[in-house]
Amino acid sequence: MNADIVFVTGATGNVGRPLVDEVLARGAGVRALTRDPSGANLPPATEVVAADSADPDAFSGALEGATALFMNPAAVGDSTQALLGAAKKQGVRRVVLLSSSAVSDGEEQVYWLGKRHKQLELMVEASGLEWTFLRCGGFATNLLSWASQIRAGDVVRGPYSEAATAPISERDIAATAARVLLDDGHAGATYVLTGQESLTQIEQAKLIGKAIGRELRFQEIPPELFRKQAVAYLPAPAVDDLLRRYAQAVGRVATISPDIERILGRPAATFSDWAVEHARDFK
Repeated sequence: MNADIVFVTGATGNVGRPLVDEVLARGAGVRALTRDPSGANLPPATEVVAADSADPDAFSGALEGATALFMNPAAVGDSTQALLGAAKKQGVRRVVLLSSSAVSDGEEQVYWLGKRHKQLELMVEASGLEWTFLRCGGFATNLLSWASQIRAGDVVRGPYSEAATAPISERDIAATAARVLLDDGHAGATYVLTGQESLTQIEQAKLIGKAIGRELRFQEIPPELFRKQAVAYLPAPAVDDLLRRYAQAVGRVATISPDIERILGRPAATFSDWAVEHARDFK
């Protein structure tokens, strides 16, 4: 499908950047949306375009000739409807939405984040485009929030030390997204993406320590203290979602989805591999 051009939103982000590499490696074109093309630092083969998400008309020109759209809600903001409308108008065939495993298939959404992503999924379904949803579990890159603590000492402090999750590598999300963007057979599918291991926060901290050559310890703090700290940089409903999910994950084995292996033909990366790859970020 060398004639394909994938329009990537959030192209300089944790998922978008490796997605650009994956799409280019498969011989397709990439058009990357960014507010600052001069600072994008993307591969030379990438077509970088500037478009203001606050200007709906700006999307039409940027999408001209694109065959597929990767939609990252964090990059699109409140312009989802405008972007989808422009994509339909310009003849884009398919859209892949970076969604969340917080979404429930039922009518009622338990989590704030699930409600927000469910609304986006409904917009995409109504767009008239061929669609696929990637409902991702916890991103391993979220643990980069521990970096300042680790650089300062050997203790990571957080709530619910025994909460088990299955962190997923951003490269696995990108590789999966590239497949469903460029290959047929995924229209109307919803995939749940997780890592391949259930690990408590204690175990995650130990594996990061092993990757950087230091012994790290996880120290549990009260949820109320964590919430007070976290709302300084995250929406309060998102923090409440996180605390609720952590509380429910204590004493349980995290759910492991087979979808990455089904799509890629290989298991998801181990958390240990991810930690080694990002060791420099914690030093």
